[in-house]
Amino acid sequence: MYNLAELEAELAGTIFAGKLHFSPVTGSTNTDAMAAAHAGCEHGSVFFADEQTAGRGRSDHRWHSAAGEGLYVSIVLRPPLPMERMALLPLAAGLAAADAVEIVSGLRVDLRWPNDLLIGPRKAGGILIEASTQAGGTAFAVVGIGINVHQKAFDPNLETPATSLEMESGREVSRQKLLVTLLKSLEREAHALDAAASAESIPSRVEKVSTWARGRQVQAHGPQACTGVTAGLDKNGFLRVQTQAGIVTVRTGGIRAAEME
Repeated sequence: MYNLAELEAELAGTIFAGKLHFSPVTGSTNTDAMAAAHAGCEHGSVFFADEQTAGRGRSDHRWHSAAGEGLYVSIVLRPPLPMERMALLPLAAGLAAADAVEIVSGLRVDLRWPNDLLIGPRKAGGILIEASTQAGGTAFAVVGIGINVHQKAFDPNLETPATSLEMESGREVSRQKLLVTLLKSLEREAHALDAAASAESIPSRVEKVSTWARGRQVQAHGPQACTGVTAGLDKNGFLRVQTQAGIVTVRTGGIRAAEME
């Protein structure tokens, strides 16, 4: 279980200080954060739980969230961002999560556009961004992050094989230290998004830590469904895929490995 007093002390001076909301059990931390954000909670409010009974990922996929085994956290941000820059938020959150995992566990994370945290071919975490917009920009965004930490086994029938930080590292990993490190990394990335110059570097930074951004044979699903070879990210963070008919810019959805015909 988390030590809330120690968490508050370690987060002193950050945008999260005094804004931690812990639930031993909840349906979904993202649902909690969205409700609180609509009710006017502060920028930097953090909602986390020891267990989720209805955890979810993108496209309403269920996220297995057993008690005490993973990090389940959602953060409310009220960034003064133009709409076009909001597309970079999932990438910025991915960079923050990858940085935190490496610092705490020593493991390198491979980012699979737009929101998957992989270690080798196996999925160790995911990101769900939900936002409310207003004229000219974003009223708030909820950054939901789930990371497998203590799990020892997973359903072998998952579409993407799963893993945990302890399965990969072979040693104990502190959820408390991971949470603190993640929040501090996310604060740095949120500041980077605020400035146009630093925000512009986010797609290239993702490309440097992702084996999926260039040269991978993939099948994209969603409105821009296609099969081809990834050709990098554009300035807005959208994935470019070289197909037989030309370049397709995938703006939403996701990708999986595919064999070319």
